[in-house]
Formats: sequence, structure tokens, C-alpha cells
Amino acid sequence: MIFYNTKDWFIAIFNFHKSDTFRALLVMLIFIALYSWGVVYLELNVLKMNEKSYAKNIIIMHSLLGFAISMLLVFRTNTAYDRWWEGRKLWGALVNNSRNLAIKLNVMLHENDLASRTFFKQIIPLYALSLQRHLHKDSTLFELDEKAHSELPNLDSVPHVPNKMAESIIKKINQLYIEQKISGEQLLFLNNELQSFTDICGACERIKNTPIPYSYSSFIKKFIFIYVLSMPVGLAFSLGLFTIPVTTFLFYVLASLELIAEEIEDPFGKDSNDLPMQKMAENIKKNVNDIFGGG
Repeated sequence: MIFYNTKDWFIAIFNFHKSDTFRALLVMLIFIALYSWGVVYLELNVLKMNEKSYAKNIIIMHSLLGFAISMLLVFRTNTAYDRWWEGRKLWGALVNNSRNLAIKLNVMLHENDLASRTFFKQIIPLYALSLQRHLHKDSTLFELDEKAHSELPNLDSVPHVPNKMAESIIKKINQLYIEQKISGEQLLFLNNELQSFTDICGACERIKNTPIPYSYSSFIKKFIFIYVLSMPVGLAFSLGLFTIPVTTFLFYVLASLELIAEEIEDPFGKDSNDLPMQKMAENIKKNVNDIFGGG
């Protein structure tokens, strides 16, 4: 995720970041510019056509379709941003619930129960890390340090690591209840945080595995492309060579909105504007270590 000063207009306007849509669309922009020049040259210099009714009709058609395409793009970007923001809220809830679980366990567990404290101190941050790697579809193997607790699960052949992590946490807490190290009331007191881990994982998977329907995305791309390609035909008579920058800039604006929507609709990827899950997982580890009193 890109962190920036929202009040710095100069950098926002003149800095072309690697995620900027201009770079991604550069080839298409050159093609649109050359195509527009070809249409203008053909109509004005080769065919030497005068402005006719069909050109006026195309302009009228663009005026009518402009409203439709703007509504489609507004809906598209709003839907994509809703998915991004929901993902951010889910990871915010994971941060808070990890803190709450650590705080409650730190209070409930006896100070001399170092084994249980070490176990939770390690596995709570590991859940966030496992969820991040699960959503990235990376390797599920984790390199644990020499102080790794013996009760931590073996993840070498686990198909769904977050589920295994959640199961291990619940199994350990249930063992503490059986050993009467925590009471039944305390067990119920921990239930919300324990359940929330799997709920958050499922909600993230829903966003990850359910993209915008292909037919909808494909239709918008075709609509934009045909809309822009037909524009020089009507504008050549009234704008002349100015048709080239006007058409190219219009394509840049419309296509950029679609590209931005494509990038943020999956907030769990590795693009520049996706969620900083690695940073949030590291914050969870730092907070849990502080709560349990250790480095």
C-alpha cells in the first residue's frame, strides 16, 4: 500500500509511480493517438469530406451514451472500493480481536504458567501471518525460531493453515479449561474472539474468491473501447487535429477508472494499492509481545 501526503498536490500530479495507470496504458494511448490521427487525416485530407449529418449523429450518440458509461463506471468504482474497504475493516477487526484475546489471556493465566503464555504469545501473531499468506496463496510453511513452542501445529502438509491455527488455539484453551486453569465463565468470555478469527478468514475468502462477474467487466471494457474508437469520426470536422489529444485523454480517463477498479477490487493481492497485511501482522506481533511482557 502506498502511504503519501494527501495535501501534496505537486507529487500527486507530476510523480508517475509504477502503479500509475499512465504507465499501464501507455501502449494503448499511443495506439489511440495514432488511430485518431489516421481517422482525421483520412476524412479531411484523403476523402476531403465535409461535415455531414452522420457526424452530427455520432456526436449526439456520444452525448447520450456518455451518461450511461459514466453511471457504469461510477457503479464499478464504488463496488470495487466497497470490497477494498470491507477488507480493511476485516483486518482492522483481526488486529483488535488479537489484542483483546491476548489481553484476556494475560489476565486469566497465572503468572507462573510460562508454557501457556509462550504458546499464545507465538500463535496469536502467527494466525495473522498465516491468513496473509493464505490470501496471497504463498507457501504455508513457517520458519519458527528456536524458541518455538512444542504445542504449535505442524504446518508442513496442512491444506488450510488459518483453520489449523484456530483449531490449535481452541484446543489449547479447552485443555486449560479441563485442567481447571480457567473457569467455564472465562471460557465463554473468550468465545467471541475465538469465533471471530474464523469469521474474518471466511469473509476475506469470500472477497478473494468472488470477483466482479466477467460479463460485467468485459462489457465495460468493450463499451469504453467502442465509445472511444467512434469518437474521432464525429469530432474530426469540428476539432481537426485537436481530436487526437481529446480522444486520447478521454480514453486515458475512462480506462484508468476501470484499471483502478480492477486493482482495488482484490484488496488482498500484492499491488501497490492493496492492503498492507504484512505490516498489520507485524503490528499484531508487536502488540501481543507487549501485552504478554516480552520482546
